[in-house]
Amino acid sequence: MRLPLPLVLLLLLPPCVLTSRPAKRSYSTHDYYVLEHLPSGAASLDECVNNLGLEVVEQVGELRDHWLVRRRKQDWYVRTEGDPVELLRRMRERAGTGSVHARSEPVHVEGDGDGEVKSTAREVASRLGIRDPTFTKQWHLVNDEFPEHMMNVSGLWEEGITGAGVISALVDDGLDYNSDDLAANFFAEGSYDFNDHEDLPTPKLFDDHHGTRCAGQIGAVKNDVCGVGIAYDSKVAGIRILSGPISDVDEAASLNYGYHNTSIYSCSWGPSDDGRSMEAPGYLIEKAVVNGIQNGRGGKGSIFVFASGNGAVHDDQCNFDGYTNSIYSITVAAVDYKGLHPYYSEACAANMVVAYSSGSGNSIVTTDVGKNKCATTHGGTSAAAPNAVGVFALALSVRPDLSWRDMQHLCVRTAEMINPEDPDWEITAAGRPFSYKYGFGRLDGYKYVKAAQDWEPVKPQAWLDVQPIQIANGTMDILGTMSGGAPITTEGVRSTFTITQEMLAENNFEGLEHITVKVWISHTRRGDVEVELVSPNGVKSVLAAKRRYDNAITGFPGWRFMTVKHWDEKPVGEWTIRVNDQGSEGESGNFLGWSMTLWGSTIDASKAKQYEVPFLASLLPAPHEDVVTTTTILPLTTATKSYPKPTSHLPTDHGSVEGEATKAAFSNKPIATTPTVQDSITPTADEGWFPDMENLVSNQKWFFGAVGAVVVFGLSAGIFFWRRAVNRRRRAQYSTLARDDDVPMSSIGAGGGRATGQGTKELYDAFGEVSDDEDDVDEHTGLTAGRPEDRSPGGLGFHSGFLDDDDPESARATHTSYRDEPEDPDHLRSGSSQPSRTGSPGSSGTGSWEHASQLR
Repeated sequence: MRLPLPLVLLLLLPPCVLTSRPAKRSYSTHDYYVLEHLPSGAASLDECVNNLGLEVVEQVGELRDHWLVRRRKQDWYVRTEGDPVELLRRMRERAGTGSVHARSEPVHVEGDGDGEVKSTAREVASRLGIRDPTFTKQWHLVNDEFPEHMMNVSGLWEEGITGAGVISALVDDGLDYNSDDLAANFFAEGSYDFNDHEDLPTPKLFDDHHGTRCAGQIGAVKNDVCGVGIAYDSKVAGIRILSGPISDVDEAASLNYGYHNTSIYSCSWGPSDDGRSMEAPGYLIEKAVVNGIQNGRGGKGSIFVFASGNGAVHDDQCNFDGYTNSIYSITVAAVDYKGLHPYYSEACAANMVVAYSSGSGNSIVTTDVGKNKCATTHGGTSAAAPNAVGVFALALSVRPDLSWRDMQHLCVRTAEMINPEDPDWEITAAGRPFSYKYGFGRLDGYKYVKAAQDWEPVKPQAWLDVQPIQIANGTMDILGTMSGGAPITTEGVRSTFTITQEMLAENNFEGLEHITVKVWISHTRRGDVEVELVSPNGVKSVLAAKRRYDNAITGFPGWRFMTVKHWDEKPVGEWTIRVNDQGSEGESGNFLGWSMTLWGSTIDASKAKQYEVPFLASLLPAPHEDVVTTTTILPLTTATKSYPKPTSHLPTDHGSVEGEATKAAFSNKPIATTPTVQDSITPTADEGWFPDMENLVSNQKWFFGAVGAVVVFGLSAGIFFWRRAVNRRRRAQYSTLARDDDVPMSSIGAGGGRATGQGTKELYDAFGEVSDDEDDVDEHTGLTAGRPEDRSPGGLGFHSGFLDDDDPESARATHTSYRDEPEDPDHLRSGSSQPSRTGSPGSSGTGSWEHASQLR
């Protein structure tokens, strides 16, 4: 029988192509691995998996030659010291890369062409026919009070530039595609739930509202529901990864999901913003990102936008986050509606631009989960990032041919300096102002899109690798064991390397963009270490400043920093790295070595090469690459991590505290070895739950403070039980009512008289009821929902500081720890209690939130 040609071709396709949706995992019965197999090898894929006793599950997302394989747990469970899989897993854990935790006609200035709208929000709404009831509260779109501080996009709308034809994916905790504000712009084909392995990214947990709010900032429809998105005619997709444990395999697939059609991936999450964590994407995830920028959008590259983080109050810096300091990310920090720096927004040399978010008394108004519900307290760098995504969507709608690097060049060249009196500003060698807090400045939508319309695409990427320089025989092996190196004295340690014009020519390198610096430093207290890079022109990039709460003893085992401060600088000459510490008594460390990579554009585009992610990149000295293997088994993928929401470390008062423009980002601050009471108790990848227990007895303040707390608690408990005993004796004096004597409970007061109605309210107050939304009152009982943090482990929200949302008035008044309040109490009325932090029903994995990621 002859088969139709299309069917024959279909049968020849590998199983991964036939199954467009990832398969569900069964971690309880199987161990999972990723196998990288090169087709040019002597053994076929089938031969490899058969010899290893493995079963092919599917291709890893869009990564060619990478296969998810599995083996039943009881079939093979022998581990030896020589097992390469185990060695790689242990090295990865030691390096801290195994987990991630969960921002009239328009008047133009004469001759300036900046498109700044001088009219009010009501006038703009009238001209454009905007009937959305909260539009006039969306100050980030039209700021009536401070008109120079807004995203400046309404002038583009009046020119018909509204984002049509562009798709942005919210990699987040789901997206409410049933919302009247998002339904018409929802792109189902680019959406997927990687937590529960289902087709649609349905928000299921009580706090699954962050992705919906961010999506509203980008693509909320112009209608009569809430407000509008910056690119209100663009499409939005939802990729759900933050609502439960997720493996590196699924995270890698999520960052490539639908990448032929999806242009931008909005990511408002990352490692904990506690000032103690230092984490980066694993090998597989990094390969997925590189695959996205090389093959996404037909080779023009996926646009990855990351929120910088909300941990500045804890001295956290975005260069300790391997997602925000990636050269492939556009990292976005925050400014508030007055143009001031919010105290939560993280600074670092990898910040590219700032966009508007909460602070100085205002937050972001956007869409919320629900048929026609709005959010009014969204914020943090979590909200700054999607505001930037909206601008990028507008630009791609008029110039879809722009590459991922074109988009970054436009950021650098069009960003506008704000608060010029701020001491954090410096002038780069290329003559541009740069700030660790603001990057190159605020993102101006009109200016950005107008520049994009006339932009000449840049040449392909080139890079120049400076091989690792060993200092005093410093080494680090595959297990992460460091030895040797020069002691870091009070004067610090310096090392230099000279870049010559001949080296640039040999590497086909023309113009400088990013610089990455990898360091190997051992130290007994990582937070004491400072790292700086100084260019031949005397421009200094602070790569790591001291962190008060970072007590990790793991040092920097091949950690990669990044700086954009040297963009367009001439790189020829002597580059110097400086490593210092605070000289703290009893703390010491060694500087073992460093390497540097210059990234930029080619001289001859025809000789451009494609970058390949090295497999063993953190060894010192670097391994020789003269041995090519056809099959590699990557570390175990059974273990999962969890992404906290963008809310955990975002301060409660993120929307109310006045911003500043008077402080340098890395000013001198006293080193405190013990976290303050306000700090999160979430352990990091480097610490356990009680990292400072040994200090309690030696520190008299801690000791007597603890004793005092115990005494006060004991006295309070005694008074409580005494009063309860007295009340019981009083109640015993009353007789019961006869069966026919029906008296409503509400009519009986504490003393036997008529009640005031406070008795039952006090009962529910005992559960910590606080709400900032009158809609949270149960329409049937008149009661409001309890606080979600009282039903979650440790009372924590999610992201270390990332973000967002409902900030009760009472919380703002008392400066209590941040709460992400549920907007809908239906989960309580239905009898559900103790909402799980391990994911929604059907989620796989261990459910551990110990190293949870944070939203921003």
